[in-house]
Amino acid sequence: MKVFWKVLLSLLLLVEAAMGNWWNLAAPIRPVQTSNTSLESIPTLHKESCHRLEYLVERQKQLCMLSDKMVQVIQTGAQQTIEECQHQFRNSRWNCSTVENGTDIFGGVLKFKSRESAFVHALSAAALAHAVARACSRGELNECSCDARVRKRTPRHWQWGGCSEDIKYGEKYSRDFIDVKEDKESDEGIMNLHNNEAGRRAVRGRMQRVCKCHGMSGSCSVRVCWRRLPQLRVVGDALATRYEGASHVKVRATIVERKRGKNIRKLRPIHADIKKPNKTDLVYLEDSPDYCEPNDDLGILGTRGRTCNRTSAGLDGCRLLCCGRGYQTRVRDHEEKCRCRFVWCCRVHCEICRSKRDHHVCN
Repeated sequence: MKVFWKVLLSLLLLVEAAMGNWWNLAAPIRPVQTSNTSLESIPTLHKESCHRLEYLVERQKQLCMLSDKMVQVIQTGAQQTIEECQHQFRNSRWNCSTVENGTDIFGGVLKFKSRESAFVHALSAAALAHAVARACSRGELNECSCDARVRKRTPRHWQWGGCSEDIKYGEKYSRDFIDVKEDKESDEGIMNLHNNEAGRRAVRGRMQRVCKCHGMSGSCSVRVCWRRLPQLRVVGDALATRYEGASHVKVRATIVERKRGKNIRKLRPIHADIKKPNKTDLVYLEDSPDYCEPNDDLGILGTRGRTCNRTSAGLDGCRLLCCGRGYQTRVRDHEEKCRCRFVWCCRVHCEICRSKRDHHVCN
């Protein structure tokens, strides 16, 4: 029986791998072994390459082929997705590890309709909207520029000016490019579409109004303002908070819609006493797989050999990160600059101080 389920899982992963996803544009990527990770340099693609990317559907290929610059913007969004994911999960059992020699850089982890899948989908939709809007304001794309719609509003004590970053166009492109691949009738598709939109809302809801004063002798007789994108790290932090409070849901038709004979299926909490998720919440349908032990089929590296914090009670603490297996303490030599002083003129001279520090590693 165990052999049967292993073969079935392998077949499912092969189907998923054949489909892949757009964040594969960030490949090639070195597999993550520790929490301190970074991406390799990404080869620049050109629009002629879009039709050869098997993990893109036809509409995605069309949007990819708008211009060489658009391909690079999409690549930037994919790379930022993985970098931010690895930052947010650096202390977790699954640290957003990536695998090579596969058609999906996350291996089979996102095959599960879990919290981690919800986070990655939301973050990727946010990162693409962010990358496109930023490229628009910099004049890198012919399809868009600054957001002129804000100038139609007439505030009382200041005026619009400068270049407001066009998050609406960024959202539209992200929606057209990412959502087109989802099956709106399947449970997984409904979940992914919800999380994609939650990610885009996380960017929109954190747009900033930045102002600059103009006037004689430093006075502020004229105050000119424009809208600016938040840092993607701010968006990632917000989505990480949503990840912690993600809603476990199921998909079912509402009573009203069933009476009308319509087959409209919506997300509902798995338990009746749980609050219904709103449009900014992340949702998931299945529990996460076991990240404690290595699983080659899913691309899970496990937590053996990971550095843990002996004094922390959080996710990075040895008790949680090491999954109850215990840890080893190793003594390592540590060097750092110390007793620095300014030398006229004009340099800073520092001594090298050496010490021994404990280093804790999961069994």
